[in-house]
Amino acid sequence: MLAGIRAGTGRVPVIAGLALLAGLLIALADSSPGWDSTGVTAGALLLAGGGAAYLGRRRPWLWALLVGLPTPVIEIAGGGATGSLLALAFAGVGAAIGWAVARAG
Repeated sequence: MLAGIRAGTGRVPVIAGLALLAGLLIALADSSPGWDSTGVTAGALLLAGGGAAYLGRRRPWLWALLVGLPTPVIEIAGGGATGSLLALAFAGVGAAIGWAVARAG
């Protein structure tokens, strides 16, 4: 998954781990009983995707997948609707914004 990373970029695995952790925490909160705040989930996915892409500087698609994929995986595996696939869109938009800001700065 992280093939092609140069030897001097030791921060990429750390950022990947943090992005995946953020995605898992957001997914667990979203799938918990009584959680009914889609806006907070969408905002968290947007911010986490943007933050990971800003720090990672390259491969916005990777950061979007690491942040956004745990939500639909947990929801669909738990018998939920496929509407949770929209989590990938929110994480993707955040990653694109974070990547663009990192390139501009």
